[in-house]
Amino acid sequence: MKIHIETDRLLMRDLMDEDVHGLFAMDSDAEVHKYLGNKPIASIAEAQKYIDLIKQQYVENGIGRWAVVEKESGNFIGWSGFKYNTEVLNGRTNYYDIGYRLIKKYWGKGYATETAVASLHHGFAALNYDEIVGIADVANTASNIILKKIGLIKRNEFIDDKTLLNFYSLSKAEWLDGDT
Repeated sequence: MKIHIETDRLLMRDLMDEDVHGLFAMDSDAEVHKYLGNKPIASIAEAQKYIDLIKQQYVENGIGRWAVVEKESGNFIGWSGFKYNTEVLNGRTNYYDIGYRLIKKYWGKGYATETAVASLHHGFAALNYDEIVGIADVANTASNIILKKIGLIKRNEFIDDKTLLNFYSLSKAEWLDGDT
């Protein structure tokens, strides 16, 4: 098990097959998927397929979302971190997207912000990324607040699959200038 980031309350590590039940609990919840196209998963097999996809991203891109584990309980609470996006979105491709998704019972504890702050710092300081992107449904107030709070700058709005999204980014130079 490779731990990439440790915060005061959380560990961020590679997703493993053992996370399948926690991932299913999160991604089968319709409320979790409210701003993600309203397509919750329906089976453990779908959760395993997602884990396999992330593990393949680790191999192909050297990065993929990381499992988030609560230190105190040892519980899988969701995922956070980066995805290397190779698809065209908002006219952009080949960029590092920061994201987070938590099991609903862990919402409201500041965990998503904690992982986003740690990921952003890790992305620029340890992984030496030139730019980090964040994308959120304009109606997803919580996610937009987090992206702004960690210092990403809203660049524009765009429509993807009939959904209006905010596009945020931050360059390493902007990060260094802002001491985020």
